[in-house]
Amino acid sequence: MLLQRLQASVDNNHRRHDTLQKLFADVGCATTDQKVRAELPNLVCILPGNSSEVIVVGAHFDKVDDGHGVVDNWSGAALLPSIYQALHVAKRRHTIIFIGFSAEEQGLIGSKNYVEHLTKQEKSNIHGMIAIDSLGLGSTEVWARHSDRKLIGLLIAVSKSLHFPVSGMDVDYVGDTDSSPFRDQGIPTITFHSITSENWAILHSNKDAYVAIDQSAYVESCHLITDYIAYLDEVLDPTPPPASTNTN
Repeated sequence: MLLQRLQASVDNNHRRHDTLQKLFADVGCATTDQKVRAELPNLVCILPGNSSEVIVVGAHFDKVDDGHGVVDNWSGAALLPSIYQALHVAKRRHTIIFIGFSAEEQGLIGSKNYVEHLTKQEKSNIHGMIAIDSLGLGSTEVWARHSDRKLIGLLIAVSKSLHFPVSGMDVDYVGDTDSSPFRDQGIPTITFHSITSENWAILHSNKDAYVAIDQSAYVESCHLITDYIAYLDEVLDPTPPPASTNTN
């Protein structure tokens, strides 16, 4: 199903929103639209946990006019329903919020709007924000300079246990991504991608199509990120809900 969801990429941003909404519905998550200062809303899917503490997993679904936007960033958006599907089979300690961000290519409008509408308490409840942007061009990379050291250390532990390679590759020269508004508010973030100095020119070009995807690398990245989020749910210790005071 991973590759089938990836192949569902379409060129029109309205249809990308609708397709992502259907992919979430197919795995049992009823999404809500969050209006932002853009033509299309953010798409939000919530996996309830046993506490009010939150892990946010986000990827933008919009594309630029050139190319088909499969790598940037249907590769990330289409992965969100698969992660939900894998994680919802067990009780989760954190509430995990999956967000398909709108208008990233217009200046991170969707993610900025999302963060701007968080209360102080909601911000403090977010134990980690995972951004997924442009997978499948090769092995898994992390934007190290923009990622929290603790989150990187936990990722290294997971990658070693799975024997999946992961390395740090800073891509400041490419642009920005949806983790930045969260990081600017002091929320720990980590950004996954697959961009290198050899392949970055594929983005925002007519070469950004399904044929650019290394299928085995994409599947490996998907498994690594999914297992990593499950591990974060275990080790980022949430505060338990208050005990009931009902004496009846």
